[in-house]
Amino acid sequence: MVKIRLQRFGAHKAPKYRIVAADSRSPRDGKFLEILGSYIPTTEPATLVVDREKVDAWLAKGAKPTDTIKRLLKLNAQTK
Repeated sequence: MVKIRLQRFGAHKAPKYRIVAADSRSPRDGKFLEILGSYIPTTEPATLVVDREKVDAWLAKGAKPTDTIKRLLKLNAQTK
């Protein structure tokens, strides 16, 4: 099953995340299928960049977003 989830990168105590489509069996920071956006929670306000077309395409293919991704996508939709 494909999941849309966060992949952590960045320095210690300075997290940055990629929003990726990945196989549910792969590790959090492991192999992924496609990068869909990025999320940087340490900026004020938090920076969220999402390619909505790619996300919608993966959702149409049956990918399941994690709870955090659902919350971020809803937040992104409200700000636009």
